Amino acid sequence: MPFVPVDIAKCPKCSKSVYAAEERVAGGMKWHKQCFKCGLCNKMLDSTNANTHENELFCKVCHARKYGPKGYGFGGGAGALSMDVGEHLGNTQSVSNRPAPGAEKPVPQAPAGEGCPRCGGHVYEAERMLAGGRSWHKKCYKCKDCRKHLDSTNCCEAPDKEIYCKLCYGKKFGPSGYGFGQGAGILQSDALTVLSNAEKMRPSRPDLGVIKATEGQDGCPRCGGAVFAAETMLARGTVWHKTCFNCKECKRVLDSVLACDGPDRDVYCKLCYAKKFGPKGYGFGAGGAFLMADSIPNDMENLAFKAIDTKTIKAPEGQGCPRCGGSVFAAELMLSKGQEWHKKCFSCGDCHRPLDSVLACDGPNKDIYCKACYGKRFGPKGFGYGHSPTLVCTTGTADVPVEAKQGLKAAEGEGCPRCGFCVYAAEQMISKTRVWHKRCFNCSDCHHSLDSTNLNDGPDNDIYCVGCYRRKFGPHGVGYGMGGGALQTF
Repeated sequence: MPFVPVDIAKCPKCSKSVYAAEERVAGGMKWHKQCFKCGLCNKMLDSTNANTHENELFCKVCHARKYGPKGYGFGGGAGALSMDVGEHLGNTQSVSNRPAPGAEKPVPQAPAGEGCPRCGGHVYEAERMLAGGRSWHKKCYKCKDCRKHLDSTNCCEAPDKEIYCKLCYGKKFGPSGYGFGQGAGILQSDALTVLSNAEKMRPSRPDLGVIKATEGQDGCPRCGGAVFAAETMLARGTVWHKTCFNCKECKRVLDSVLACDGPDRDVYCKLCYAKKFGPKGYGFGAGGAFLMADSIPNDMENLAFKAIDTKTIKAPEGQGCPRCGGSVFAAELMLSKGQEWHKKCFSCGDCHRPLDSVLACDGPNKDIYCKACYGKRFGPKGFGYGHSPTLVCTTGTADVPVEAKQGLKAAEGEGCPRCGFCVYAAEQMISKTRVWHKRCFNCSDCHHSLDSTNLNDGPDNDIYCVGCYRRKFGPHGVGYGMGGGALQTF
């Protein structure tokens, strides 16, 4: 049997045999690795960017230039007219179907009333734009006056069956008069007054009182003119012109938030209303703690403010301010342990510092103090207190009475178990439902200060640290006390 050689594929580029070690496959044909490149720009290709056309290889860009679509929106990006056909890369086969520059492509005319309202040509589905129930070409879909291209958001259909942008529509068909055209607050009219000296066009302010309200109909309280719906502003059941709705004193323009109805049936801003009709006296007008009077002299040297006497209105026995005895009203009320104080009187009994709910401390003598003065007067004394770490003596002598150091003696069984004196809230320490002074809350044997982590209540109703409790009440014998293996006895 005669020998038949194997049919080896030929490379379309160089027409030589392509062996398996160097083959590249594209378009059902095999290419050499070195021949697998773009026919125009000679860019090396791979399986992701190779395009074949009539046994030739191209990259995606060159294939689009030579064989891709041309015209508006292709080639150089959307919105640009692509003129690049790859001539600078050696492409001489592409022929453009575009007309010569300056020559418009004729538009096939449609029957009367069926085509584009602007040019009369047929409107195909790909270029249809709708307005006023009619179809327009995309290129014809623009403002009649300023030729601005339109879309569904800024297209306005006019009574003349044309389309305009919002600005041109407003100028041509929009309302004219006060508040329209050149911005709110300006009178817009077709013929404005021309000033001869400056050659400027200035709008004139309309006289709103020209059209008087009819009999039986309420007009604007400020000018007396008729108020129409487009300019109505309401205040306490009366209708105002928008331009008249301003503060009577400072002429500030008002709205529903700023307007205040005065007792004289006029409107004011909040500041002018407060000055004219607001409360006077301590705490009002010119800021807290300032005495506001109707007439303040210009000569500030003669301006003298008198201290407020809070005892002028006496309260029933036991119901007034604990410090001055005067009646306490809601606007100046300060509370302390069920007692009502004037804001002016709510100060420290020793240093007279003004207090609030955070700084105030109620003393056992039914007075109030700041924290520092309360600590000096009723707090614990001795080493570590007051001016730590020094020993504090409030009288200057070595003999300090027990009452001065520890307060008042408590009833039997009610005070501190160690010293017997009253225990106040600021110095309470609790163990097994008993209350101790902080200074007395220490071990009965070694006098080591205690807290909730090392407190032990002994069976003798006293308190101990952990070590002393074990020595006194813990187990004894071999293995306890002095260490394992030793016999501990007491």
